[in-house]
Amino acid sequence: MTAKPRRRRMRQNRVLSLLDRLERASRADPAIDALRSAVRSLPLGRGRDVLHGRWLGHPLHPLMVQVPVGSWLSAAVLDTVPGRSREAGLLVGVGLAAAAPAALAGAVDWAELHREQARVGLVHAVANGAAVGLYATSLACRLRGRTGAGRVYGLLGLTAVGLGGMLGGHLAYRQASGANHAEEVAHVVREGWHRVGAVAGFPAGQPVRRVVDDVPVLVVRESGGVIHALAERCSHLAGPLSEGTVADGCVRCPWHGSVFRLSDGWNVRGPATAPQPAFDTRVLDGHVEVRLRRADREADGEWSGSGAARASGYAG
Repeated sequence: MTAKPRRRRMRQNRVLSLLDRLERASRADPAIDALRSAVRSLPLGRGRDVLHGRWLGHPLHPLMVQVPVGSWLSAAVLDTVPGRSREAGLLVGVGLAAAAPAALAGAVDWAELHREQARVGLVHAVANGAAVGLYATSLACRLRGRTGAGRVYGLLGLTAVGLGGMLGGHLAYRQASGANHAEEVAHVVREGWHRVGAVAGFPAGQPVRRVVDDVPVLVVRESGGVIHALAERCSHLAGPLSEGTVADGCVRCPWHGSVFRLSDGWNVRGPATAPQPAFDTRVLDGHVEVRLRRADREADGEWSGSGAARASGYAG
């Protein structure tokens, strides 16, 4: 009698298992709360949005870390070439100089993350901080003529950078920190007009949540009768804009304070780096209808209904 083949039991990758445990670990939460408050209290003014990357359209931190990581990796390569220790030391110094602004950009993003993301982000920051300390030691050794020790500390620093990079990748791709959480709207909402309710169901100046093709939509009717509609889930971390505050032609996310212009969804204040998808609106037979606004219609002059050209007090 032929024995049945044993099925191999699929097990979770050990690294992912450790990361999942890290997301659930709450021991560091008091330190996270204290650090959040400290970062949020920094007097950065408009520089905070610059560091978030609002002007760039996506987080600035991943771009800035290319300089220290690239410099340190290049230094490691030069350390394998005889007679190039001086150049390697120069690159170590460049990486150290670039690490501080990159860390600041990462910190302002980290302070506005969900709890599980912040836990992974804290360890990411610790790994990168260890890398900076190791590379600073490496540079000090090189300046004192201890090239061999400088190389060893450099390799240890590169290992720490690799660990930090892995955690950063987990944050970005597994936990979706920094991703545009409203990007899929244009791919889900069908073409054409969609009825969302009677005009009387939208009190003037009050945010109202409706659903179109399983996509939550924020509808706001101004006192003058103009009606605006945006994707309701904040592009930053999917916060419910219908629970936010409406003022000066804008809506403020209740979770992390991102501000969006109602007329066109433009993100006039971070931490959101992407605008909200906007909808055209019209009133037909006493009912409000919305249609996802697309760039090709605006170019053809078909934009209708929502009074989107009206200026707001949050000019961005």
